[in-house]
Amino acid sequence: MPVSRPARRRAPLTTGPGAALAATVLAGLLAAPLVAAGPAASAPTSASATGPSAASVAVSRARAAVKPLAIRVESNRADLVSGGDALTTVVLPPRVAPRDVRVRLNGDDVTRQFRVRPNGRFQALVRGLDVGRNVLVARAPGREGRRTVVNHPDGGPIFSGPQLQPYTCQAGALDAQCRQPATYSFLYKSTDPRKPGLQPYDRDNPPQDVASTTTDEGVRVPFIVRREDGFQDRDRYTILTLFRPGRDWKPWKAQDQWNEKVVVPHGGNCGAAYAPGDPRLDDYSGTIPETPGYEQSYVAALGQGFAVLSTALNNTGHNCNLPIEAESMMMAKERLVEQYGPIRYTIGTGCSGGSIAQHTIANAYPGIYQGLVTSCSYPDTLTAGAQFADYHLLRRYFEDPSRWGGGAVWTEPQMAEVEGHLSHMNAIAADEGLFKEAINPESACPGTRDTVAGDESTRFDSETNPGGVRCSILDMMATTLGVRPESDWSATEQAAGRGFTGVPFANTGVQYGLGALQKGLITPAQFVDLNVKVGGLDINADPVPERLAGDRTAIENVYRSGLVNEANHLDEVAIINHGGPDPGIAHDYSHAFWTEERLLADQGDTGNRVMWFGPTPLIGDLDWAKDALFAMDRWLSAVEADRRSVPLAAKVADDRPADVTDRCQVEGFETVGTPAEPVCRMPALQTRLGTPRQVAGGPVANDTVACVTQPLDRSDYVYDAGDLPVPFTDEQWAALEELFADGVCDWSRPGVGQGPAETWLRYGTAGGAPIYGGENLPAPPAASGTGWSAPSFRELLRQ
Repeated sequence: MPVSRPARRRAPLTTGPGAALAATVLAGLLAAPLVAAGPAASAPTSASATGPSAASVAVSRARAAVKPLAIRVESNRADLVSGGDALTTVVLPPRVAPRDVRVRLNGDDVTRQFRVRPNGRFQALVRGLDVGRNVLVARAPGREGRRTVVNHPDGGPIFSGPQLQPYTCQAGALDAQCRQPATYSFLYKSTDPRKPGLQPYDRDNPPQDVASTTTDEGVRVPFIVRREDGFQDRDRYTILTLFRPGRDWKPWKAQDQWNEKVVVPHGGNCGAAYAPGDPRLDDYSGTIPETPGYEQSYVAALGQGFAVLSTALNNTGHNCNLPIEAESMMMAKERLVEQYGPIRYTIGTGCSGGSIAQHTIANAYPGIYQGLVTSCSYPDTLTAGAQFADYHLLRRYFEDPSRWGGGAVWTEPQMAEVEGHLSHMNAIAADEGLFKEAINPESACPGTRDTVAGDESTRFDSETNPGGVRCSILDMMATTLGVRPESDWSATEQAAGRGFTGVPFANTGVQYGLGALQKGLITPAQFVDLNVKVGGLDINADPVPERLAGDRTAIENVYRSGLVNEANHLDEVAIINHGGPDPGIAHDYSHAFWTEERLLADQGDTGNRVMWFGPTPLIGDLDWAKDALFAMDRWLSAVEADRRSVPLAAKVADDRPADVTDRCQVEGFETVGTPAEPVCRMPALQTRLGTPRQVAGGPVANDTVACVTQPLDRSDYVYDAGDLPVPFTDEQWAALEELFADGVCDWSRPGVGQGPAETWLRYGTAGGAPIYGGENLPAPPAASGTGWSAPSFRELLRQ
């Protein structure tokens, strides 16, 4: 790994009781009262100041005589617990009997909650945690263990920072945090092929057409599913499992059809909301319409014994804010471990925005996933956002001939050349379908309202309600990106009395169409006119004639936070990406190669990732969602079995099954291409195309949202063919000098603020104040979060 990579957090190797015990109570250690952690209070003594007193010597000996008693918090990091409970194990050493152990929580005896469970562990789902710091103390003769547990409200937040306001909870919510008891319903798979998917199951009147299934561990059961629906972090989650009605299920004794593996589907698109949404389950939700008769991969996974977990907040079409996505996933995994039992490994699935959520959560909050199945792929939101912002600005120029000057006349193929694509229609699709609404603070979003029947509007309007709720995806990332300082406030911000979220990309210095000019496909007059007039956007996403400089703090924070995903922590997850050609809806297969390029730049190889390409638009093949899921299962099963003392990244790369490799399925073209460039890597076939910034000279990884500049130099403008200088007139050159007075992009250097992501950042203080740009959480407490994955995957927690 490159030496510049930030060190991951490691748990301390040792822990201690942290409290002084008086020698006089050693014999009655079990009955000793709970005392605060820390050194004992000093007391008057007649001992000489030059040597230890007899009492202090006795205390030191007492400390040495007390051996540790380990307490493990299984369901989450002990400092990030939520909901008032935690699955906890007291590890009993040999010759320590359970009857001799006493456990206290904040001084109260909770020993009765603990039992030797069917799994052989002395364990409890410890309830009654206070919000804030709690101390668990376990004592046995000659032994003591302490564990600090920091509990957070079930409604959040934990590390994501101050929550979005105003927020409209669902009907039936118990409070402003949208808390509501979990509900349970039942579904089943029918033997009738005319009833696809899962059907409602009535326990009082069971249907007669219930199918059977055999799990991957050979357990045959009726295909009956229990669905749990609840609220965490002010939004919905759902958990589905095969279930035998009438039988008990505890975290220490799960029903035996569960294989202890979890699949997490994600939704597509990118949006903002100020109200709860719905968890997504379908493979291509939010991107591709459902195909009649198609069995979703989550249904196939249930039949194999997997649990399925989804949250509304990891659906990027509802919430495009990375820290909240990660927080939601963490809280839901904790809930699953506490109610169902420890997890062997977790696999994410999803298309488009679903690939973004997986890539960015895995990179910025490693340990949440062990495997990713991505399709219609993007590495992140904001580098694609910079591409679409360029499209938006170019469209304003290209589609308004009245703006063309200097004799410039544009054809559609020339527009496409500047945009790096086969057709200008791709820019239209990206702008209309993905960019305009997402970036517009005046757009409608759930939880906001217009003025209706005298009810005052809550939604932002630059003229009538400048202080209202802004519905752009950037504004919901305020704590992540930072807000603009008062010195930079626009008139709208001044009217609102606050700074808005900083803009995390820029187009200053970008020479649109440079590559097309060098190829001789556009004229010098067209090049100059386009660049002079393309302009930028203001803080309200309205067009302005000046280029967009962005906000430097926000630009730096997109890299630090992982919103721009440089893939510097992805080597510890296995990835299968499957895709197909883009029919012109802004999902070029090139986006999958952006991730490829970034992995290569960081780790020098892509041993933890395979790419499948096929003819079905966007996804390669309709059945690959299921094929990739079960291939990933075999891959992670091999890693799970690998107990070598080597880095997790080495296990992931080394343990990939021999038949899980790059795949190409293009009928009639299998032998096309040279050995150096087989058909699977032919850009034209894959619609692996460019972007406006690539045409302007930018990197193929497209990970520079704001470039550093170098002085304009006339000698740099040379045609590719013939090595002849571009014949700018003096007037044209003067226009370029004025436009690029601060220089043009120097793509050979890293961009402004460009660098690797920090991991496990928090964006709020314990008191609720924002931490703009985030700060690192403390190292994970030792022996916590052990229920998240099998031991082979715990590189990041060092349990």
